[in-house]
Amino acid sequence: MEVVRQPRRERKLKRWHIITLSIIGVSLLASVSILIFVNAYINKSLAQIEGELTIGGLRAPVEVVRDADGVPHIKAENEHDLFLAQGYVQAQDRMFQMDLARRQASGRLSEVAGEAALEQDKYFRTLGLRRAAEKSYKTYSEEAKQIMEWYADGVNAYMQHAEETNSTRPEFILMGGKPEPWTPIDSLTIGKYMAFDLGGHWERQAFNYHLLQSFPKEKALELFHSYPSDAPTVLTKNEMDIENSFSGAVIPHPFNGSNNWVVSGKKTKSGEPLLADDPHLGLATPSIWYQMHLESPEYNVSGVIFAGIPGIILGHNNQIAWGVTNTGPDVQQLYLEKRNPDNPDKYLFEGEWEQAKVIQEPIKVKDGETVPYEVIETRHGPIISDFAGRSGKDNAMSLRWTALDASTELEAILEINRASNWEEFEKGLEKFLVPAQNFVFAAKDGTIAYKANGKIPIYEEGDQALLPLEGWIKENEWKGFIPFDELPTTVNPDEGFIATANNKVVSESYPYHISNNWAQPYRYMRIAEQLKDRDNLTAQDMKELQMDQMNLRAREFVPIFLEHLPKENLTDKQKRAVALLKRWNYEDNVDGAAPLVYHKWIQTFTERLYEEAFSEEMLAMFKGQGQTTDELIRKADQGETPIWIKEQGGFNQLLEASLAQSVSDLSDRFGEQVEEWKWGAYHRVTFDHPLSSISFLERFFNGEDPIPVGGSRVTVMAASYNNESGLVRHGASWRFVVDAKDFSKASHIVGPGQAGHFRSDWYHDQRDDWVEGGYHTTVTEGYEGAKLVLKPE
Repeated sequence: MEVVRQPRRERKLKRWHIITLSIIGVSLLASVSILIFVNAYINKSLAQIEGELTIGGLRAPVEVVRDADGVPHIKAENEHDLFLAQGYVQAQDRMFQMDLARRQASGRLSEVAGEAALEQDKYFRTLGLRRAAEKSYKTYSEEAKQIMEWYADGVNAYMQHAEETNSTRPEFILMGGKPEPWTPIDSLTIGKYMAFDLGGHWERQAFNYHLLQSFPKEKALELFHSYPSDAPTVLTKNEMDIENSFSGAVIPHPFNGSNNWVVSGKKTKSGEPLLADDPHLGLATPSIWYQMHLESPEYNVSGVIFAGIPGIILGHNNQIAWGVTNTGPDVQQLYLEKRNPDNPDKYLFEGEWEQAKVIQEPIKVKDGETVPYEVIETRHGPIISDFAGRSGKDNAMSLRWTALDASTELEAILEINRASNWEEFEKGLEKFLVPAQNFVFAAKDGTIAYKANGKIPIYEEGDQALLPLEGWIKENEWKGFIPFDELPTTVNPDEGFIATANNKVVSESYPYHISNNWAQPYRYMRIAEQLKDRDNLTAQDMKELQMDQMNLRAREFVPIFLEHLPKENLTDKQKRAVALLKRWNYEDNVDGAAPLVYHKWIQTFTERLYEEAFSEEMLAMFKGQGQTTDELIRKADQGETPIWIKEQGGFNQLLEASLAQSVSDLSDRFGEQVEEWKWGAYHRVTFDHPLSSISFLERFFNGEDPIPVGGSRVTVMAASYNNESGLVRHGASWRFVVDAKDFSKASHIVGPGQAGHFRSDWYHDQRDDWVEGGYHTTVTEGYEGAKLVLKPE
């Protein structure tokens, strides 16, 4: 038999083919093994929600039942174990978020994020939120300090367990570090950060000052709410460069706010009060809120809290319920400061040079050198104009802000968690100082109430708060604070309801100045018109109102736009767009074309007014831009000619040009068929994780594509969006409805979910609920779910 030999070249190729396949096989096996290991490690870091865990420091067993929506119900035999368990459970689900939050607020992100976070850290070191937390801690009662310590013990017990079981969260591995032990100061610093996020109005004061430096007085004043006759004009642009002084400042979202309302039993089907609340903050993964139910002999309270803080800040117990919106008072004041030319650490006051406090704040930078950093504090507060580099040789700006004083919000939270009526609740509010909030309240006894609560400074004239004040003059100091008993308060009003939506909450007869910067009134107007003439209201009606998409700004301005729009030169496509607006019912419906046309038109109109006049940094400081634009439009409609509109060719021409540009831009992006455009093709919600900016991690941490969503910035269903991308990253961070007829249950939405671990079933399970209004019911009696028993050693 003849043997046919393969040519040597073929045998060689076959041998290399076998070797290659072997290498690929080994590589695949190694990859699979690595994936299995990584997968097992990641799963190991999931929160344990069943069985038993031994926790050092506990005095008795604690039950933790996570219901079908991932809400932990913690039942403890004593106060000590309740708060220790709360710290442990929060850390199980949100430890990375908690660590990131305290780092951001403390100005310590550079330690894990490197040089990219340095300027942000400088800003927060300058503000001194952590220094304010340390001052605040000293003023707390021993009872409250003890609760903070117990809570911190629980967080640290979780971290110790994670280290011992090699189950540290993967985010910490990716960031190249592990969290430090938790302290009460960390909790209070996060609380101070929330005061920062809900802010004040120093940015608008700086913007107004920039207006006066950069434009003729008449033109500048058109963008003011009003103008003080004795406003300072001492400093020139060369001496105090506003634009460069605050370059890189971290500016809170301009639409941070909320809706809340409470309805008397005489207007409800149940005969008992209804209460609804939906705070508007950043939308992200994980949610800014963490929903919990706490039960012990002293407490039975359910609702939400910021991860990293003990207690329940918003929610209900078995006797009362409450919710908040941001009052938005003028609690931040910029002061112009004169430096001593011979000693830059001294500042002028009443003809004398005062020594400022010099604080060393060295900043550690990952993979880099520690950066020396110095903060200067005058009698008013920190010099914030120099954090980006000294921009005024002989002048600077300092910030006086109530949140930088010692305050006791956690003390208030603990008291209102235990309150059973309005008198006890209001007494607890005396200790809630910053941020100033509009509290609405409902009780089982039928009481409904409201209080604009917090530490609000007294100005002799409200116009003083429009601009920086000269810091060297004693008369410019705050004149104390509005007495607690004189803060705006309403109990059981004849109207049968109370509502707030960051709108103006006092009439001209109120004796004190509250703010120059109220939100546009459209959300409040819509809520009021839905509650005023209706009776037999139900919890379902409250949910539908929270999801309401009626745009009252459009209802006011679309007819004005169409009346003044020149019609003779419209293209066919522009005529079709106008026809859509004429037929529109003014709802920002996800499938509608008219909302897209309207929002693009008014956005382009606004951009043409301001974009050439201001840098991006200055526009970020233009708080209340919407209100200012609304007033310019109203004046133009009434026959006046504001300079800002006149310089764009007049009202009619500006409308024509901005419509033409809008229709052209929309055609390029969404096609030629105007009638087929959809608001939701542009307006989409996304819940981004802080690590999703690292491209290969996006699909793990962000998950699905953004979801089309209705609503807008001015609808009750608040959904603020980026003008360029259309992505919604700000809105109702929590929705809550409760009927006082049965305080053992309430309805909630916590988008996108409860858990912070991307493998958890509760990570993104409420994304669609957030868009569609899919509430879940949380009960405080008879709850069921996965049970974890925490046992003492």
